[in-house]
Amino acid sequence: MVQMEIQVPTRNARAGYKVDVSRGQCVGRVSSEWFNRPADERYLSLTDLRKSVRARSQRSRTRIVESERIRVEASRDDAERLLLMLPDAEAPVAPTHWSFGQLASLVGAPAAYLRQLPAPLAAINLQCGLNSQRAEQVKTLEIQNGRLELRAVTGPDYGRIFDHELVEAVQKIAGNGTGDTRWKVPGVLDWSTGIYNPNVDISSDTTTLYASDRDVFLFLVDDLNPIEAGRLPNGEPDLYFRGFYCWNSEVGARTLGIASFYLRAVCQNRNLWGVEDFEEITIRHSKYAASRFALEAEPALIQFADSSPMPFVNGIKTARQRVVARDDEDRHSFLRKRGFSKFETTKIIDTVLLEEGRPPESIFDFVQGITRVARDKAHQDVRLDMEGKAKKLLDFAA
Repeated sequence: MVQMEIQVPTRNARAGYKVDVSRGQCVGRVSSEWFNRPADERYLSLTDLRKSVRARSQRSRTRIVESERIRVEASRDDAERLLLMLPDAEAPVAPTHWSFGQLASLVGAPAAYLRQLPAPLAAINLQCGLNSQRAEQVKTLEIQNGRLELRAVTGPDYGRIFDHELVEAVQKIAGNGTGDTRWKVPGVLDWSTGIYNPNVDISSDTTTLYASDRDVFLFLVDDLNPIEAGRLPNGEPDLYFRGFYCWNSEVGARTLGIASFYLRAVCQNRNLWGVEDFEEITIRHSKYAASRFALEAEPALIQFADSSPMPFVNGIKTARQRVVARDDEDRHSFLRKRGFSKFETTKIIDTVLLEEGRPPESIFDFVQGITRVARDKAHQDVRLDMEGKAKKLLDFAA
């Protein structure tokens, strides 16, 4: 396993940094997590988060069973309680909301409909499905949580990566995630001044460390050490920070993934502003998922955390310096050849003219115009397509 020395952050005495969030992409993934997480899924440190998810894993056990040997039981005296008898289990197992959905999917039954039925009727339907389908092996994840609960039902080759394994990998570079290393829970952008303040108290309202009964999600930034990559039109430095978020589900609710990027600010709603150089790794929980995590995802995270920002800085500078259009004909031709419609081309050029006070000339100008127009696209596929074309332009510049 890759090891590295945790870096102590270089503290900056300034109260904040002036940033220009009109540039780059706006990424709402973290905001979506922040908006939907109740109080009991929010953690104030990586230590607390790891302790919680590790304890959960230690109380869990995995078994391979034959689907046709699962018995579904329900009592007429308790119309809301459904129990499962698994082969060689010492007691009945109660399915969670998530594992009930997985079990229903296994037999091809609509989970939402079954949940509306009294437990005896739902049990009859599930048992019929288990008995009538071809027998196959399934992998169960059970936990002792005051009572024996079924957390997950997956295929026998499901490659489980436990949530605490991801958290522990992050702790190798981020320590407690509260500022004891370079990596920490982000600060907040003040929209009235355009100042991003990295020094904000970590609370339930500001934390970006989450875990539920079915997943974990973490977002951290290196926002005490700004990176200057060129100058803004007014002569001020164009500042960036490094950031990454990662996620996992040990019960099959989502893949494991890590996204790294450079950004200019994080607002109170945890939207990421001014994002550049976005990269993502995802790993499905297939048979060899654990080895892929050890060989790919964890080293990639450590490499990003410990790498020099100079390739990114030089790429931005090169894009700023590479002039590809000197008149309107060049501008329209440059964009049309890269798949933009006539309307999009005009919109991109007008956007740069409005925000920069001059028409686009360099690759960087065009990239900023494209990403700004992409933000206004209501359809996600269209937005992602435009942002993908912008990234290709930066790769072209490099």
